[in-house]
Amino acid sequence: MTVSSLAAPAQAEARPDRPGATELRLAAFAAHRRARFPLGPLTLFTGPSGSGKTTALRAYEALARLGGGAVLDEVFPDPDACVPERALPDAQRRRGFRIGCTADGPEGPVRLDVAVQAEPELRIVGERLTAGGLTLLETALRDPGRRMVQAAWHTAGSSPVTRGPLPDDRLGTALLPLRVSGRTDGERRVLAAAEQMVVALRSVYACDPSPRRMRAAVPLGAGRLLRGCDNLAEVLWRTRSECGHRYAHLVTAVRAGCAGPVTDVLAEPLGDGTVRALLDRGDGVRTHLGLLGDGELRYLALALVLLTGPGVLEVDPAGEVPAALQTLTVLADGLDRGLDARQAGELVRLAARMCERGHIRLVGAVGDAVRLCEVPGVTVVDLTP
Repeated sequence: MTVSSLAAPAQAEARPDRPGATELRLAAFAAHRRARFPLGPLTLFTGPSGSGKTTALRAYEALARLGGGAVLDEVFPDPDACVPERALPDAQRRRGFRIGCTADGPEGPVRLDVAVQAEPELRIVGERLTAGGLTLLETALRDPGRRMVQAAWHTAGSSPVTRGPLPDDRLGTALLPLRVSGRTDGERRVLAAAEQMVVALRSVYACDPSPRRMRAAVPLGAGRLLRGCDNLAEVLWRTRSECGHRYAHLVTAVRAGCAGPVTDVLAEPLGDGTVRALLDRGDGVRTHLGLLGDGELRYLALALVLLTGPGVLEVDPAGEVPAALQTLTVLADGLDRGLDARQAGELVRLAARMCERGHIRLVGAVGDAVRLCEVPGVTVVDLTP
């Protein structure tokens, strides 16, 4: 694995106001072992088919969902697929996997590592949250017959740690605000580190636009873009009237990535309660999006994702944290799938501009990053063996 970045060199930077993940660790996950992947504001995983690009994004999304409080079996519906290849069970017939990440923010780098047992039953068997060399939370499975883990969190009061049980099907870090009172400086440090990790992970939007589903007219609804961008026309209808400035940027981006002239991107309601999207070609000519190629549709949808925010995307942000202190992370598997070199370049340049502003981060998987590496600000993780 090789890593390169064209970002500007760090110069004694202050701690970031917005928490963000800076490293993904797959100690033992599917085909990855002892893997550490740096994450910047704009990160592209590249490599041949089977090198583990999709797996890395899947692990990131799993951590994000656990950070949001999701139950383990919802996050890992097929846990056996996450167990490293050729991993042998121990004497108790147990097999599992280990993932983790680091999130930087006002509290400095905070590290989370999770051990999950996949067989004979799915459960979290160990978790560790650390910052500044100090273990803030540690859990371990003590009694396999109970659906609990024993947890110990930093107190620094009359006793150095407090112990108590936590469920084995949820991330303990996400549960700490419900268990820790914050009466001592140590407990307040634990809560601050846990909050930073949860905020860094929680606002994640995983998308993989499906051109086949984007071609038809769709009913008007909540106007939040789905994972497959099926309801693209509905979201265009909503966003056009909400933010003219960003919509103008969308039109400019579409003009750069779609064939033929583009003067506007429109959505028009039909008589049956549905809405369809169109490209205005000028001189009264309009092209229904259903007539566009797959690459053009994926390009348009991904550009829309980059130019919108949590209120428009189907994502669950941390409602208790001000939006100014959150960063939306977009996970885009197959970012360049179906796109030609020009479209891929335009899309990554748009992503670089948006990520530089700080309100959005992008982690994508691409088949070929040779030309995309030339875009300033891109961190490239090459998984070529």
